[in-house]
Parts: sequence; C-alpha cells; structure tokens
Amino acid sequence: MVPFVEQSNRFSVEAENTVILSMKTQMHYSWFLAVGLLAAGLLAGCHTRSISDSGYRSHSGYAGKTANAAYKGELSEFDVLGVRRDNQITDEQIHKALDAATRVRLRKGSSLLLIQSGADQPDSPMSRALSQHFNTVPFNGKPDFNSDISYTKALRLAAAQAACETIVCYWGALESARRNLETKTVSWVPVVGWMVPDEKQHMRIRLKVALIDVRSGNWTMFSPEAFDDRAISTLFTKSASDQAQVEKLKRLAYEAAANDLVKTYAN
Repeated sequence: MVPFVEQSNRFSVEAENTVILSMKTQMHYSWFLAVGLLAAGLLAGCHTRSISDSGYRSHSGYAGKTANAAYKGELSEFDVLGVRRDNQITDEQIHKALDAATRVRLRKGSSLLLIQSGADQPDSPMSRALSQHFNTVPFNGKPDFNSDISYTKALRLAAAQAACETIVCYWGALESARRNLETKTVSWVPVVGWMVPDEKQHMRIRLKVALIDVRSGNWTMFSPEAFDDRAISTLFTKSASDQAQVEKLKRLAYEAAANDLVKTYAN
C-alpha cells in the first residue's frame, strides 16, 4: 500500500501540472484570438481616397495604385494660396501683409473660377450648388509638378482674364471603414451566401474650401460639416453600394459648402 503522504504529494504534482497546462492553453488561445482580431481589423481597415479619385476599389485595390489612370495627385495648398516656403521672409513683410489684409468677400451674381483639386473639372453637384448664387467658370485642378512658375499668380491671371473676382478651390477626402457582418458564415456559400448581406461600410466625407481674392491675393479657408453614411451590401452589390454612398455624401457636402460660403462670405 502506498503511504498516504506519498499519494497526496503525487496528486498535488498532477494537479499542479494540470493547472500549468491549462494556463499555457489559455495563453495560446488568447494569443491566437489577439492575432485573429488584429488580422480582422487590418482586413476591415480604414481607407481614404480623394473625391477626385472616388471610384470603387476592392479590398486588395486599396493596397495598390489607383485604378484611375487620369488621377495625378492633388494641388498643394501652398502653391494655390501663394505661401512662400523659404527663409527670405522677414518680420517687416509679415507686418505689412497684416496691415494690408482684408476679409475676402463675394458678390452674389459675380463670377468664380471654380477648381476641384486633382480633377479635370469640378464635380457637377458642386457646380450646380454654387451656380444658384454665382456664375461659375470651371478650371483644371490637376497639379503640374514640372512648372517653376508661381502657380497662384498664374491662377489669378487666368481668373482675371475670365472676369472672375474670386477663385474657389476645394479639396475633399472620403474615409471608409468596412467590416464583415457576423451573419456571414461558411454554410451560406455557395448557394445562399452570394445574395446574403455580408459587408457593412461606414463612409465619411470631409471638405476644405479656399477662397482667394483675385485682385489682392488675400485668402481664407473653411471646412463645412462632415457627413457620414452606412450601407450594407452583398457580393454582387458592393461596387454599386459604394458608389451610391459616394454620390450621396458628395451631394450633401457640396450643398453644405455652398450654403456656408454664401452665408459667411456673400451676405
């Protein structure tokens, strides 16, 4: 017969080993769970695209180059506004600029040179929104990386030749986050799952608008309200759903920008 003390020690060792094994298993499970959540987050992810390059792209498309060959990037705010980036600026120049600065004002019914950064021409909803109050003259917003000419002065000259008193240039970003719905299971593929909603996309649009007085070069900037939208799509409706969100958000943001511009600078 095994002594009671020896038998108790054996049971204690076995219990201890069981606890250690359980702890290791739990640690491995926690690690795999963390990695899985991280991978899911990376797959769902957040993506940003320009309003001038707002076409639909699949998950893999976000990691690569844009599918829009005509898109060449954005205009630089420094170039559009004529902000110098050298060491030749003096305090005296700053004082003179401050003394001469006046608030940018727009006259209802006047002509605006309208520019959408990164695009051949402004989006139609923006042109329509502003055309209710002004005469809009569309202008190319693609960057020219090979020119050494002062872009802002060339822009003001072009606006003056078109009898435009003000330049309106705007930038915009569409931010989207996607995640798979909890209802997406392997059992639905391939018969039912193709038509079951399997993805939810949350999208937001942000705009920034610059107003430049053609005669003086004085400028100001503002950002209208940001808008967001949520949509659920299936495998066959992802592209259409994405573009419907883009068009809806653009329309809302452009109308808000036009209203803010009129209320703040044209009254």
